[in-house]
Amino acid sequence: MQIYVKIFIMDLKNKVIVITGGSKGFGKTLAKLFIENGSNVVINSNNETEIKEVANEIGAMGVCADVTKEEELTSLLNNVLEKFGCIDIWINNAGIWLPHKPIEETDWVRAHDLIEVNLFGLVYGSKISLSQMRKHGFGLIINILSTSALEGKINETAYCSSKFAAMGFTKSLKKEVDGNNIKIMAIYPGGMQTNLFDEAKPEKYEKFMTTEYVANLVIENLKLENPEEELVIKNREN
Repeated sequence: MQIYVKIFIMDLKNKVIVITGGSKGFGKTLAKLFIENGSNVVINSNNETEIKEVANEIGAMGVCADVTKEEELTSLLNNVLEKFGCIDIWINNAGIWLPHKPIEETDWVRAHDLIEVNLFGLVYGSKISLSQMRKHGFGLIINILSTSALEGKINETAYCSSKFAAMGFTKSLKKEVDGNNIKIMAIYPGGMQTNLFDEAKPEKYEKFMTTEYVANLVIENLKLENPEEELVIKNREN
């Protein structure tokens, strides 16, 4: 396993990276950093116009797909394989959020959509990428979670629930592939200034971390001889 880490993780040049939700915010920032490191990056969004524009802007391959539809992610996978022949790193980054409200005021119809994206989008992405990685005998799946998966938070019942579930899935998946040349990594950012909060800015948003700061730490971790497989990234004031 150490040999895998040294060969696969430290050198990102020419690696094929897929990032869901890669057209804006943290996903876009992460995509740009991988490209700067010489990676072949594929970004995904459910907005066809947006994904084409951003892909052209940053020099990535853009594929439109809805992460809550397994067949569309399978089509994304096939597009990547047709162009590059393999997938080295699949990053489940797509996510949505709801403004902070007490449980009685939370829109639980919208919460269904939130769970579809934050949990099932991550599940489907993991499932189809893992099936391909098993064929090649190597690969890394990175699930972008949140510190909201580590503790309950006031007026965030819906969002925290989705992230707790995603964390449970990630930990179980890690045990499922343990011992193979495939790794599962979880990233837990603790508040970023992203498009996730376009609808309503949380309290102390101005003190949140920038996407550049968090993305740099993710890349630096990947380059380590022994990367953290559960990386918590928090602002000192969070």
